Amino acid sequence: MAEMKNLKVEVERYNPETDTAPHSAFYEVPYDETTSLLDALGYIKDNLSPDLSYRWSCRMAICGSCGMMVNNVPKLACKTFLRDYTNGMKVEALANFPIERDLVVDMTHFIESLEAIKPYIIGNSRTPDQGPNVQTPAQMAKYHQFSGCINCGLCYAACPQFGLNPEFIGPAAITLAHRYNEDSRDHGKKERMAQLNSPNGVWTCTFVGYCSEVCPKHVDPAAAIQQGKVESSKDFLIATLKPR
Repeated sequence: MAEMKNLKVEVERYNPETDTAPHSAFYEVPYDETTSLLDALGYIKDNLSPDLSYRWSCRMAICGSCGMMVNNVPKLACKTFLRDYTNGMKVEALANFPIERDLVVDMTHFIESLEAIKPYIIGNSRTPDQGPNVQTPAQMAKYHQFSGCINCGLCYAACPQFGLNPEFIGPAAITLAHRYNEDSRDHGKKERMAQLNSPNGVWTCTFVGYCSEVCPKHVDPAAAIQQGKVESSKDFLIATLKPR
């Protein structure tokens, strides 16, 4: 049996019914080499503080539910292990989002931004009787990397521009738009570019690149945004040169 140790975990707590601001609570949590932060939060909730609120679901870095700040870095709780934080761990709600309670944040703007860029195939009238919608490996490679987003919101917590401008549609939404714009089966690029060209679109990004550093799926939203700027520049150039 693995040797158990104890780690002091600091958790930022917030109850909107009783608190004017978040405050720290400290918990002693037993752990071994396999104990994740999500396990630790479960231990706290089951044994020390039953009213602790946080989101989780799959435990396998697929659902994207358990995003939070760990020592000021956006992380998934299920992929973060106590063994790597022997000097202490501070857990907070995701940065740049309104806090609803404890580690739960309001994702409304995030979800609305994803919806706004129309993340689905548009304008493809192919019917099943016409056979499969064939795509070459090269065509798929153009967007494959950008299709791995799990909508965890870590890139928004990392983005300084989203922190300054909460109306910015953000890294994940722009990446998803780019994923479909690059899909050979799609014909909805013009509709999405209206969002990317908007005042809260791609040009809000100043290319810090931290969004790509914290992405748990290595999607590289910073690259998608810069490629989106290229497409946006083309739109502006065409609009300038086009006869009126």
